Amino acid sequence: MAFEEFLGAHSKLTETCILDCVKDFTTREITYSECYLQKYLKMTQRISMRLQEYHNQQNEALAAKAGLLGQPQ
Repeated sequence: MAFEEFLGAHSKLTETCILDCVKDFTTREITYSECYLQKYLKMTQRISMRLQEYHNQQNEALAAKAGLLGQPQ
């Protein structure tokens, strides 16, 4: 559930940033706001990767715990 909430917030923030910052796709010039947008998108990509790593670690820990609980001693 938290991952779905993160994706929803990420999509909303990305949409807002693009609508506020990028005004013209007809020129090759890059404005400060577009550079800011690139930094923002790289940051959100890093956050997404870290969140995925965290979820993988949690799933591995749960699987290991379930494996220990399921084996007779």
